[in-house]
Amino acid sequence: MTTPSPLTAEPLRIGIAGCGAISRNHLEAFNALADAVIVGVCDVDLQRARDTAKAWGIPAAVHSVPELLGLGVDVISVCTPHPTHEEVVLQAAAAGVHVLCEKPISTDLASAERMVKACDDAGVRLGVLFQRRFWPAAQRIRAAIDDGTLGRPIMGRCSVMLHREPEYYSRDAWRGTWASDGGGVLMTQAIHYIDLMQWFMGEVAEVYGKINTFKHSGHIEVEDSATAVITFASGAIATLEASTAVSPSLGVQIRITGETGASASLTEFPEGSDGRVDLWAAAGTISSEPVFPSGVDPNVSLATINGQLIPHHTAQVRDFVRALRNGYDPAITGRDATKALRILLAVYESSRTGVPVRFDHAPAGTRAPAELAG
Repeated sequence: MTTPSPLTAEPLRIGIAGCGAISRNHLEAFNALADAVIVGVCDVDLQRARDTAKAWGIPAAVHSVPELLGLGVDVISVCTPHPTHEEVVLQAAAAGVHVLCEKPISTDLASAERMVKACDDAGVRLGVLFQRRFWPAAQRIRAAIDDGTLGRPIMGRCSVMLHREPEYYSRDAWRGTWASDGGGVLMTQAIHYIDLMQWFMGEVAEVYGKINTFKHSGHIEVEDSATAVITFASGAIATLEASTAVSPSLGVQIRITGETGASASLTEFPEGSDGRVDLWAAAGTISSEPVFPSGVDPNVSLATINGQLIPHHTAQVRDFVRALRNGYDPAITGRDATKALRILLAVYESSRTGVPVRFDHAPAGTRAPAELAG
């Protein structure tokens, strides 16, 4: 493993790989930083890259990652479809370029591990976007675990009950297939909250889960619903439920109970809004606020969801750039992101086999096979 050196260039030169919907968040985030400049974008659809470059005043629009690397970038921000992440990351690592990758890090555990190793060997940083860790509510719960208010978590609950219309899946050909999307609600939506729950509760020892497709079976291969019981190495236990078959959306709730007996929970409702602490039960008192405020539209568009997350994307991008400047790891590394992937892949594996997946025996190549559909 090669230790990355701090970056001192002013400003950092940024390349954006992929000009789909989520690229706007990366463009906004890097543009908000005084010490970074976006010098190029690339997309397999060259016209889309050119349109993006023109709209954002970016000097170069190219067709491929090698061309983007040829612009002399310091960082590549990866916004391409899930299964293509590995190829982009390996090319960047080989060129000595740091990488900030959209979640999931990959759709395959062995692939994720190759990405982490390649960046380690090349002496470059690999960060992965899980911007909800930067919510003040999430930070408050993490701090309460660390300072003993909650103490070591013993029980957890994660509920991800969201609404998606068929058009969400039909808009992009890669959505809703095992080969191109890598999974359904677990891979694309719930992974954010699986990451949060694991961040709160620690390393996982066992996963027992089930998946099914209740609403969207006519137009997707992957699951639209899942449930799991998760046992942690500490002995703590948690439940997970996730679905895109809900109408209206119920948003997301995560509740943690610690060894002190205290509990805290956060809610994201409607989807894309800032997570907020809706329950704080500690030191013999309870404070709470409504999980579902009146007068709020529960079903919001993907563009609205992504747009509301831009401040937290920006916070994570700022952390990543600061880490590069100072020569330390970003808040969420490739290794961190691999943990969430491993958990959700274990749900798929458990659903396929009907038995719990023990992590100390999980095969490195575990992934979501097509026969799990339905």
